[in-house]
Amino acid sequence: MKRITYPERQGWRDKAREVGFGFHEMYGEPYWLDDVAYTFTLQEIEEQVEAPSQELHEMCMDLVGDIVTSEEALDHLAIPEELRDLVRDSWERGDRHLYGRFDLAYDGAGPAKLLEYNADTPTSVFETAYFQYNWLIDQIAAGVLPQDADQFNSLQESLVEAFGQFSKEPIFHFAAMTDNEEDRGTTVYLMDCAVQAGHRVELLDIGEIGVDALGRFTDLQDRVIDRCFKLYPWEFMLRENFAPYLPRSGRAFVEPAWKAVLSNKGLLPLLWKRYPNHPNLLPAFFTDDPGASSLTNYVQKPLLSREGENVSIFTNGKELASAPGDYGAEGFVIQEYAPLFESEGGFAVLGSWIVGDRACGLGIREDRSRITANLSRFVPHVILD
Repeated sequence: MKRITYPERQGWRDKAREVGFGFHEMYGEPYWLDDVAYTFTLQEIEEQVEAPSQELHEMCMDLVGDIVTSEEALDHLAIPEELRDLVRDSWERGDRHLYGRFDLAYDGAGPAKLLEYNADTPTSVFETAYFQYNWLIDQIAAGVLPQDADQFNSLQESLVEAFGQFSKEPIFHFAAMTDNEEDRGTTVYLMDCAVQAGHRVELLDIGEIGVDALGRFTDLQDRVIDRCFKLYPWEFMLRENFAPYLPRSGRAFVEPAWKAVLSNKGLLPLLWKRYPNHPNLLPAFFTDDPGASSLTNYVQKPLLSREGENVSIFTNGKELASAPGDYGAEGFVIQEYAPLFESEGGFAVLGSWIVGDRACGLGIREDRSRITANLSRFVPHVILD
């Protein structure tokens, strides 16, 4: 694993705008970096990223059934009691899921370590699946990269294939906070993948979803929503005013309700308890577990944190870094600190994608801080042997 500088593509910003990637800059800061890439060998990708990601996903899936049937585990994950049957029934029905992203710490010299599983509303999918692949093709065409350069990236075709597994009879609604440019761009991209799979689609703002007299969710034309991808976390949905209607219509949503247990940081100590000393796991504990006191270099994470909010890093018991935010009331977990790949660009986190049940792509974000946050930069990658 190396971080290499390359010539920036001429006109890449225009290309970004043409394909709806207007958020290549956010809040006046660059989000996409076109003049640099992370390089890997094929063996490194296969052995240190793809295979471990596949195994980690299978380990997670093996845990879900035990979690949803354990009141103690659901207590630890802060799943509201009145909606536990929704989560449990979703799993027992076998509600189909779509995708997720593992965040991995890998420094090029040892096993990748799981930091968390973004299993409900992972973003950076467009950047990974589409725009970094275009970067690769353009750089090969320009002679900057050799003809046999490659990426770990079958993400788009995997998404199209996965959407093809859903029934094409109902309209496939897509809901997000559409005034957020990144969320809208991500959702529109996924809609396009669904169209390629043969679906009829409709975009909704999450606030436009209504409820009819029978308690069913409806769109702006008062059509019943039978299936809806939502770029809106289950932990938010479980606490919304419309939550009481979820047991009747909750099976309509993608991701399904059972993903609420995999997108929760409480998954980390449950994995460590089931698979102690696994090479791709870090010791992790709930704060009321005596094992938490055994760690001197650790990260404290809220159960439901997003974009690094309210995450704190401690070394030798002293705070090294922290991020502000609005999370934490739901509780915390403690996870052993794992150093990230460090370069002149800062600290890099590997985002390894799962679609359906298959590891299929890699996206990398880097930040000047050890805590990857909302404005972390996206950097393409390339496989060179």
